[in-house]
Amino acid sequence: MRARIYRPTKTAMQSGRTKARTWTLDYEPASARRPEPLMGWVAAADTSQQVRLSFDSEAEAVAYAERHKIDYVVLRPRERKIRPKVYADNFSTNRKFSWTH
Repeated sequence: MRARIYRPTKTAMQSGRTKARTWTLDYEPASARRPEPLMGWVAAADTSQQVRLSFDSEAEAVAYAERHKIDYVVLRPRERKIRPKVYADNFSTNRKFSWTH
């Protein structure tokens, strides 16, 4: 079995980043999914894809994977660049572009 360790991105439905601080370990699919002949739903023989573990840090997730002898890949997130913006800059006299409605 092979697992991915990553920090999930924040959802578009929220402005906070609280849930994006945890690290997640989930298993890569061992076999391809196929349509079930009776109902047409997508089925998989591997149920390990349903397991998703959360950890407070990357080190805890890596320690868990090594303790249980799970091959893993760590996907590190890109850090976002915060560009500070000031509302008063809209009314500055030395603006680069003219401000019109």
